[in-house]
Amino acid sequence: MSRPGATAALPAAALLVVPLLAVSLLLSACAPSVDPIERLGRKAADRVHPQGPAGEPAYRRWGLAAPLSPAPRPPLHPLSFRTALPPVVDHVPTSDRVVFLTYDDGAEKDPRFVDMVRELRLPVSMFLTDSVVGPGYGHFARLQSVGASVQNHTLDHPAMPGLPYAGQRAEICGQQEKLKSRFGIRPRLFRPPYGTYDRTTLRAAADCGVTAVVLWRAAMTPDGITYRGGDKQLRPGDIILVGPDEALGPTLRERTARLLRRVQASGLTVGRLEDYL
Repeated sequence: MSRPGATAALPAAALLVVPLLAVSLLLSACAPSVDPIERLGRKAADRVHPQGPAGEPAYRRWGLAAPLSPAPRPPLHPLSFRTALPPVVDHVPTSDRVVFLTYDDGAEKDPRFVDMVRELRLPVSMFLTDSVVGPGYGHFARLQSVGASVQNHTLDHPAMPGLPYAGQRAEICGQQEKLKSRFGIRPRLFRPPYGTYDRTTLRAAADCGVTAVVLWRAAMTPDGITYRGGDKQLRPGDIILVGPDEALGPTLRERTARLLRRVQASGLTVGRLEDYL
């Protein structure tokens, strides 16, 4: 039992510490928890990714039975096309056992796809349409930072054949400028919407600094791989379109994983298209 007047024997400093400590404890008990995103900062949190089981190889996390084979050393010089207009290519003539993965539009912005590209070191090419990407250019900046390349797919995704030269040039050059301002690079490759073009498209593309018009020989769809002419199998140098999202179809990650399994089964791997064109 404390004696009356014992408080008066305490030093003056102690009399201040006790109430301050009580207030501190009360505030800490009542204060709301701080969200981890706020605590880390938004940019730092963007770098935090959920991990698979300890020691699990990256390729297994993404649905592959074996790691992708490394691509061979790229050619010292890309293909040189001595033509006034940019060539139209759906296949790269090469003996290297590589295929090339391309994606269109920019509607799908799955942040886990960024992780997939980074962990598997996939050299993918993204052909972007400004009106489709909308405010989502930050997603593609993250993809670019982990090794993806950014290329031109027009401002508004019109069918190009039959449009006047001024309209086609505005669509291609306009997106060149958009991508230059967003990413600091002016793309060399252009894919016309729907894979259709005319001679005016090639003239406009050339005047906008495009060096090749890129189509595709194979496409990954929800039902599997389809081919545009030639034999019905993947072969070295094929340019592959990973088709756009279907409402009830597999995710972009799953479509990519399915394609990679087919690539591996064909004894091929993935190369960087920009190294060859």
